[in-house]
Amino acid sequence: MQGLKVPEATIKRLSIYMRVLRDLEKKGVEVISSAELADICGVNAAQIRKDLTYFGEFGVRGVGYYVKELHFDIRKVLGLNQKRNVALIGVGNLGRALASYRSFAEHGYVFVAAFDVDPQKVGTFLPSGIAIEHLDELPRVAREKRIEIAIITTPAEAAQEAVDAAVRAGIRGILNFAPVQVSVPDHVKLKRVDLTTEFDNLVYHLSSGA
Repeated sequence: MQGLKVPEATIKRLSIYMRVLRDLEKKGVEVISSAELADICGVNAAQIRKDLTYFGEFGVRGVGYYVKELHFDIRKVLGLNQKRNVALIGVGNLGRALASYRSFAEHGYVFVAAFDVDPQKVGTFLPSGIAIEHLDELPRVAREKRIEIAIITTPAEAAQEAVDAAVRAGIRGILNFAPVQVSVPDHVKLKRVDLTTEFDNLVYHLSSGA
C-alpha cells in the first residue's frame, strides 16, 4: 500500500466497514452482499466496491463478502492486525475518559503510559492501574514500552510542548484533542480532533434544517 494515494474519506469509511463487520461476525453472520453492507453502513454499494478496489480484489461475484475474511482483510489494510501502544499526555477529565474507553483495546490500541506535569497528578494512578509519570520521563518510557502513538489532551497552552516532547521521544503518530493548532516535523503523522467544530457543524444543521 506504500505510495498509493488513498483518499482520507476512504480510510474513514474503511473503519466504519470494519466495525460493522466485527459486529456481524459476533452475531454469527457469515456472508453479506455489498448492498446489505452498504445499507448498514449508510453508503451505496458502488462506494464500498470502489473503496475496496484501492487494496485488491474482495468478495465473490454472485455471493458477496465473507464477513470474517473481509473483517480480517480490512484490519490488515488499516494496520490493525497488531497491537499499537499508546501514551496519554494530559490527564484531565477528557484524558481519563479516553484511557478508560474499552473499545480502543478491541481495535488494538493499548494505553500503556500516562503523563502530566501537575505535581498533584504525577505519582498517582489511572483507574486501569497505569501510573501517571512526569512528562520528562516520556523518552525513557516510550523506548521501554515501544509507544507508537501519543494522545494529547492538555490545555491549549501546553499542547505544543506536549507534542514536542512526543516527537523528541521518537513517537511518530499523534492525535491532538487540545483546542489549538500544533506543528510537527514531516516524518510525524498528526491528526486533530476538534470537538467544538463538530458541535458547531451539528448545531448549524439543526438550525438550518439541512
